[in-house]
Amino acid sequence: MKIARFDDDRLGLVVGDEIAEVTSVLEKLPAVHWPVPRGDLLIRHLAELAPAMRDAAGEGQRLKIGDVHLHSPVANPGKIIAAPVNYLKHQAEARADTEINYGSDVKTIDHYGLFIKASSALAGPGDGVVAWLNDRRIDHEVELCVVIGEGGRNISRDDALAHVAGYTIGLDMSIRGTEDRSYRKSFDTFAVVGPWLVTADEFGDPSEVDFELRVNGEVRQKANTRDLIFDIPKLIVRASNAFTLDPGDIIMTGTPEGVGPVKPGDVMDCEIDGIGAMQVQVRGA
Repeated sequence: MKIARFDDDRLGLVVGDEIAEVTSVLEKLPAVHWPVPRGDLLIRHLAELAPAMRDAAGEGQRLKIGDVHLHSPVANPGKIIAAPVNYLKHQAEARADTEINYGSDVKTIDHYGLFIKASSALAGPGDGVVAWLNDRRIDHEVELCVVIGEGGRNISRDDALAHVAGYTIGLDMSIRGTEDRSYRKSFDTFAVVGPWLVTADEFGDPSEVDFELRVNGEVRQKANTRDLIFDIPKLIVRASNAFTLDPGDIIMTGTPEGVGPVKPGDVMDCEIDGIGAMQVQVRGA
């Protein structure tokens, strides 16, 4: 299934170039009370709601994808976990470009570990990116994102992919500078996720997937997940060794070479095989 959240928090399944509305299925979610359980409620119950969503799609209103405002398909991720310097060619370009590294020695996850982006940075493709701090370089970083379905701690590599609900496209937007990564990458709208969630059973093997990003029609980033330094199972293992993973947690798997600056008025087109494409506009603060 391809699951979309759109307009005023309506839910739909993507069918071709249309969205079949299945919002009525949300009535089947259990009521929650304070303190609200951790994680995203829909993702936690996705497996049991899937048959009802498929049934509702056959009867639901159909809308053209181009006519709706797409939000992040995950509404309430408890954590957005990100993987720094997870492609060797990106490491090389970051070491060579002082506007990226600001004098620091660019290393990999073995040295840095993973980092957290604020959940308040979450945005959908329809929301766009706000270019905060006009005097600073703001870069695009396209990534395959993993959405956790079954939570856990100290997950084994053999079991890692069984904990995945699905996959989506991510933009890990970054202000270049000397501040900590989590600060520079957590400004509002700096975690764009979309255009929808493709469930793991439909997406298949994430180990060899082509993807690219274009800015105003110019190809900036083009790569394949086979070149990840830490592949997806290893990322899940590393993350779960440090954090208890909850349903709806998002893991941004890292960006390849070709990162570059954007400015208000630019349009970013991101595409990942097996998911589709999303267009994201950059606007001024």
